[in-house]
Amino acid sequence: MQLRRSTIIALFTVIGMGSCALLRAQRLPLEPLHDNGQSVTGAFEGWFKNQDGTFSLLFGYYNRNQKQELEIPVGPDNHIDPGGPDQGQPTHFMPGRQWGLFTITVPADFGDKKLTWTLASNGQTLAIPGSLNPLWEINAFREPTTGNTPPVMRFGDGKTVQGPRPIGTALSATAAKPLTLTVSVSDDATMPLIGTTGMDRPKTPPVTVTWSKFRGPGVVTFANAKPDVELTKGDAGKGGVSGTATTTATFSEPGDYVLYVVANDWSGVGGHGYQCCWTNAQVKVSVK
Repeated sequence: MQLRRSTIIALFTVIGMGSCALLRAQRLPLEPLHDNGQSVTGAFEGWFKNQDGTFSLLFGYYNRNQKQELEIPVGPDNHIDPGGPDQGQPTHFMPGRQWGLFTITVPADFGDKKLTWTLASNGQTLAIPGSLNPLWEINAFREPTTGNTPPVMRFGDGKTVQGPRPIGTALSATAAKPLTLTVSVSDDATMPLIGTTGMDRPKTPPVTVTWSKFRGPGVVTFANAKPDVELTKGDAGKGGVSGTATTTATFSEPGDYVLYVVANDWSGVGGHGYQCCWTNAQVKVSVK
């Protein structure tokens, strides 16, 4: 059964919390928005089966602050257990709802076990479990009604990725010197189905690319975090399209960083709550 996650996201953020946290979460929609000082909650987006028989648990998060970006290092305030604390989760948290950023692969015999992501921020500790509950199985690689599929991203080293399992590449850079980031992207340009009536052809580009910091010791400044995709093939109204998007990233200090890049098609951020169709990738950057 394909569930619309956006209508029940509140359920994600309260499972596993104490009764006081539950009451607080239930009041959240009635509270005014805040620029800073609020908590970050992990979000379990669902799970899907991999070709080798393993499973992927998909996670995002909700930073309740409108402006405050938070750094939460892996450790007592940012851990996934059992098996943690580090299971590939972000340590840099952008404001607002960030959908399906990373996956955790669990074995074929995972059964009814759970993984729990715990985050402590601004004096509040919140935990969210992920499991293979049948209600949370998702179609991350094909929207069953329209046949829409996620974009495909390609890097200069030939690596490709499609869907929310963030395969990536590695680069090197020098602090304070811009690093050029180029990604090729293609998409089937299938019209998404919104609700039961469908929708007119969107006026937005058929595919977009967005960059952000995922991990790292310093500040990352993008010349354009959402560079235009320069289409080189195809017509947005007549099937598939492809093109490239280029920007630069400047790192404030040396260290090991992970950048996150997501390609969205016409279904938009979070697939309008249907958990398809976007593609994630991670770029590891060693900065000297």
